[in-house]
Amino acid sequence: MDVEIIAVGGYDEVGRNMTAVRCGKEIVVFDMGLRLDQVMIHEDAEIENMHSLDLIQIKAIPDDTMMNAIEGQVKAIVCTHGHLDHIGAIPKLAHRYNAPIISTPYTTELIRQQIQGENKFEVKNKLFALKAGGKYTISPNLVLEFVRMQHSIIDTVAAVLWTPHGAVVYALDFKLDRTPVIGEPPDFARLAQIGKEGVLALIVEAINIDQKGRCPSERIARDLVRDTMTSFEDEKTAIIVSTFASHISRIKTIAETAHEMGRKPVLLGRSMERYSTTAEQMKLVSFPQTTSVFGNRRTVERTMRRIMKTGTEQFVPIVTGNQGEPGAVLTRIVAGETPYKVNKGDKVLFSANVIPNPMNHGNRYLTEARLRGAGARIFDKLHVSGHAYLEDHYEFLHLLNPQNVIPAHASLPVTAKYADFAADLGYTTKTDCHLMQNGQKVKVH
Repeated sequence: MDVEIIAVGGYDEVGRNMTAVRCGKEIVVFDMGLRLDQVMIHEDAEIENMHSLDLIQIKAIPDDTMMNAIEGQVKAIVCTHGHLDHIGAIPKLAHRYNAPIISTPYTTELIRQQIQGENKFEVKNKLFALKAGGKYTISPNLVLEFVRMQHSIIDTVAAVLWTPHGAVVYALDFKLDRTPVIGEPPDFARLAQIGKEGVLALIVEAINIDQKGRCPSERIARDLVRDTMTSFEDEKTAIIVSTFASHISRIKTIAETAHEMGRKPVLLGRSMERYSTTAEQMKLVSFPQTTSVFGNRRTVERTMRRIMKTGTEQFVPIVTGNQGEPGAVLTRIVAGETPYKVNKGDKVLFSANVIPNPMNHGNRYLTEARLRGAGARIFDKLHVSGHAYLEDHYEFLHLLNPQNVIPAHASLPVTAKYADFAADLGYTTKTDCHLMQNGQKVKVH
C-alpha cells in the first residue's frame, strides 16, 4: 500500500489550507479553509451566498477539483481547530465527499454553525466530535488520533493518522505553550511516544520558522494586557480593546482585567458573540458575571448609545477590527459610523498583530491614523503569536523524529526556509524534506 501526500491548498499562501493523504485507495482530507484576504473578508465575513467555483477562481478556497483525478475514496475530513483558514471552506466543499467531518468538540460546534449559515449548498456530512487523546477508526487500515496541543484558539490538536506503514502527523497549527491561560499544555509524553512508534511523515506549519527562539506563552500576553489596562485604573477616559474574536484566552484576560478595574466588559460584534458564547455554553471558559455580549448590529449600536450616555469610563468594549477590516466594529467606530465616539485621551489597545499582507497593513494604518486624528492614545503589540518559532520546531522534530517532513501553511519562500532548517538536522530536500506547491503530490512510501 503506497502513501501519498497531496497538496490541495495552503502551500502557495497563508490560508485556504487543505491536504489529502492517500493510503492505497483510501483518502483522508485534512482541513478545508478560506483565504481571508482574497475576498476582503474577516471574522465578520458573509460569503454564504457565493458559489464554490467563484471562490476557487478568486483563490479564496482550495481548488479541490484536482481531487477528481486522484484514484480512491475520501473516508474522512479532519479539522484540528476552528480558525476560518482551516474550516471556512467546509460549507462550500464538504458536500462533494461522502465522508464524516471529524474535529474537536469546540471546532465541531463552529463547523455546525457555519453549515447552518450556508445558503448555496446543502452539507449533510455527519459531524463527529473527537476529544484530544481520543481515537477514531476510519477503516481497518486507518485510525485517527487527536493529540492535545496549544494555539491561539481553544481546543486545538495535532492529528495523527495511523497507517500500516507508520503515522502521518498533521500539525497545522500549534505552539508549545507550557503555561497556557486556558486548557493544558501540549501532550509532550504522547508526542514522544508517537515518535518512538514511528512517524512516516510530518506535515507541519512553517509560518514563523524565521522567528528565533521559542514562541512566548499566552501568559506573557496576559501580563502585557493587564499591565497596560491597569495602569489607567483611576483615569476617567475610555478604554477599548481589539483582538481576534476567536482568541478566547485573550478575551478572558481582557474581560477579567476590566472586571477587576470595576469596569464592565462588553463584547461587541457578530463573531465575538459566536465564538465566546459557544465556548461559554460548552463550559470551556467562564467570563466574569459583569460581562455582556452583543452580536446583532442594531443591538450593538443600542449598547453603544447606552455606553456613551452612562459614561465610557464604566465599560471596556472588546471589539473586532484589529486588522482594520471593513465592517468590523472598531473600523466602523473610527469611521464615525456608530453612536460610539472616540475622544481625546481615550485608550485604544491592539491585542493582535497585523496579519502580514498589504491589504491588512493598509487597513490598519488607516484605522490608526483616524484614531490619532481623534486624539486617542494607541497601544499595540499587546500580543504573542499562536505559531511555533524556530526552537519549538526543533523540539517538535526531535519529539517525533519523522522519516519525511512536508512544511505547509506558507508560500514557497517560507517553506524553503523550513527546508534549510531541516537540512541542519539531517534532512535532504527532495529526498525526505518535500517542498510542495498547490496541486502537487509526493509519495512517502
